[in-house]
Amino acid sequence: MRDRLNPLDIALCLAFFTRLPLPHLDFRDRTLADAIWAAPIAGLAVAIFASAAYALGGWLGLPSGPAAALALAVAMLMTGCLHEDGLSDVADGFGGGSTRERKLEIMRDSRIGSYGTAALVVSLLLRWSALAALAGPAQVFAALIAAHCASRALPAALMHVLPPARADGLSASAGTVSQESALLGAGIGAVSLLVLGLGAALAALILLVLLIVGFAALCRRQIGGQTGDTAGALQQLGEIAILLAASTAFI
Repeated sequence: MRDRLNPLDIALCLAFFTRLPLPHLDFRDRTLADAIWAAPIAGLAVAIFASAAYALGGWLGLPSGPAAALALAVAMLMTGCLHEDGLSDVADGFGGGSTRERKLEIMRDSRIGSYGTAALVVSLLLRWSALAALAGPAQVFAALIAAHCASRALPAALMHVLPPARADGLSASAGTVSQESALLGAGIGAVSLLVLGLGAALAALILLVLLIVGFAALCRRQIGGQTGDTAGALQQLGEIAILLAASTAFI
């Protein structure tokens, strides 16, 4: 893998996965596949801003419920709902398509259907309720760090083990994710789970391993590979799993 720890990879992931106003940088011949090991670091930036929003809500006297909603809103603003879009597209495609070609066609359609709407509602409810159940800013900060960092290591693994499902699109243009890049991102994500405590970190890690294995098998059966939408959906599922684990660990 070329220049595995190239600092440009962090900037590229911040530029791609967030809406932070970054200066114009020349990424030269770096591709998203080269840089995706740094996706958990982009997740760290999202977690910091979301945690600050939760803390601000508490400082203003908001109960945990509204403060958790504020944290979610800031996280979605920071990413432009990139991963939420993937989740809704996958739900519509996998749920509404009868053939591989039809599923891919639905996933590319910018309109949202009933499956996609339901998936977004359930995702938001699960993430909000998990955050609202936590005792305060310190626990929310730990949960968001683990969730946003570790969940963003999953798309690299998916893109490594499965081929692109179509010849064009984001996944195909991103390039091939090497084993080294996938493992490096996974290592960063695994380390981030330690903020939950060793027991909860191990439980969350097991959940994520089961999730990537099961979701990869589902994608292979449904569309014969992976797309940018499936990568986004997997991130959302991983974030939900970690937040749920954190909500039980901190009770």
